[in-house]
Amino acid sequence: MRPALDVAGVRHDLVGPGRPLTRLDVVETTGSTNADLLARHAAGEDIDGAVLIAEHQSAGRGRNGRVWSTPPRSQIALSVGIAARGVATTAWGWVPLLTGVAVVDAVRSTAGVDAKLKWPNDVLVGEQKLAGILAEVAAPDPVIVVGVGLNVTLTADEAPDSRATSLLMLGSTMLDRSALLGSVLAELTMRIDRWRAAGGPDATLVADYRSRSLTLGTRVRVTLPGEREVVGLAIDLDESGQLSIDTGAQTVSVSAGDITHLRPIDS
Repeated sequence: MRPALDVAGVRHDLVGPGRPLTRLDVVETTGSTNADLLARHAAGEDIDGAVLIAEHQSAGRGRNGRVWSTPPRSQIALSVGIAARGVATTAWGWVPLLTGVAVVDAVRSTAGVDAKLKWPNDVLVGEQKLAGILAEVAAPDPVIVVGVGLNVTLTADEAPDSRATSLLMLGSTMLDRSALLGSVLAELTMRIDRWRAAGGPDATLVADYRSRSLTLGTRVRVTLPGEREVVGLAIDLDESGQLSIDTGAQTVSVSAGDITHLRPIDS
């Protein structure tokens, strides 16, 4: 059974004057919620605080143009518009990272699943992908759209990738997408507010990310365009959200937009 989302409670708690969000729309199907919000911005709409949710995405997008599609009502697919005025562009790379922290904390508290973060944009349980995150800038304007795809009742036969998992596949008994949606948005808006107030990542956000990271403290192999590779110990994130890697000869910083693949390797 895959009931439709019931967003009445979310609207009551989070949407409206004096609340974190300005608007929440649910559509039955679309190609990409990120693309739709960006198009609304391009048409002149103020999308700061706007949330768009699709019961089905036919062309959900990941990094490097990868397409991700799942059956209707099997996941939470949403995008949020975020005005970044007053925050230095060097700190915008933290938006997908703080979104990852929000998703991990929502899944832990609501569904009882101990998820972790793989830099830059995956939520994993073990080696399986539970959720993906994609942030895009409405250039040249200081507006960011961040999208989340969280698998809830996806089955192994329906998964578009053998590495995908879902709350159902993990054995969680909490499969109420409406409750999960409220938790994700509450966690996310809280962290966006703190990011804006601090003009970037504050010490608490950085510590939260570090404690939830699968990548930091491990040896990794990063593939860059042109099949160039960086191999070493992932030691930290900088103020722009770039990953610092100690190769033994030097420390190299790589950005999410520059990498093709990141894989853990044996020590």
